[in-house]
Amino acid sequence: MSYRTYQKRTAALAFAAALAGSAVLTAAPAAWAAVVDVNYQCKTPIGDKSAVSPIDIKSVKSGGAYKLTMSWQKGVSSSPVELGKGAMTPSAVIKVGGADSGTVAVSGAANAAAIPANTPIKINDLSGTYTPKKSGKVTFTAGVLTIKALGTTTTCTPSNNPGPSLTLDVTAAGGSGSSASGSSGSGSGGSQSGSGDALPQTGPEDSVIALGTLGGTVLLAGAAGVLWLTRRHQAVRR
Repeated sequence: MSYRTYQKRTAALAFAAALAGSAVLTAAPAAWAAVVDVNYQCKTPIGDKSAVSPIDIKSVKSGGAYKLTMSWQKGVSSSPVELGKGAMTPSAVIKVGGADSGTVAVSGAANAAAIPANTPIKINDLSGTYTPKKSGKVTFTAGVLTIKALGTTTTCTPSNNPGPSLTLDVTAAGGSGSSASGSSGSGSGGSQSGSGDALPQTGPEDSVIALGTLGGTVLLAGAAGVLWLTRRHQAVRR
């Protein structure tokens, strides 16, 4: 094999090592998320109603806390009369599990447009803040939804034991932290305008940094292998 051919082969090996490192980086998952169907059983002023809605929970890390945003892809419950603009105010809780425990209260703006009678009520995105009390993998699952309208209260409870919509690998301030009980966060309330309208970027940055380090290790290993092969070939030629 000529020296020119050998140079081409070593260049190909270096390129393959670079591809391996980039593959590790692009495969880095920030968190695990899923849209989960939740079967709500609602207690309304005019009787019981039920509805299934896919629920999505996203997060944005902010300092030592996370902003959670809960979204409904379908409407739940309904009203026998039209609900005028601003007449309906929703709120909910997100159940915290895994390494941590408790609940996060989420809330949002009232309906921006009138809701016709006997029409499924579309819930606006609700948001709240979660602060880790313990470190590890923490799950977030849809809990009870509360709808207040025209002086009445409708309570919708998940009946199908839904799975988590979001799992985060979190780090509590000062290490593992103390045992969490009761509420782990609070709702944001108010309008969802401004920066709240931006699509949340789910998950912490720690796993990305760790996998970036692994990718760098792969690249260095590939480069070292190519250098060893080149020196060995040169020694043989002498």
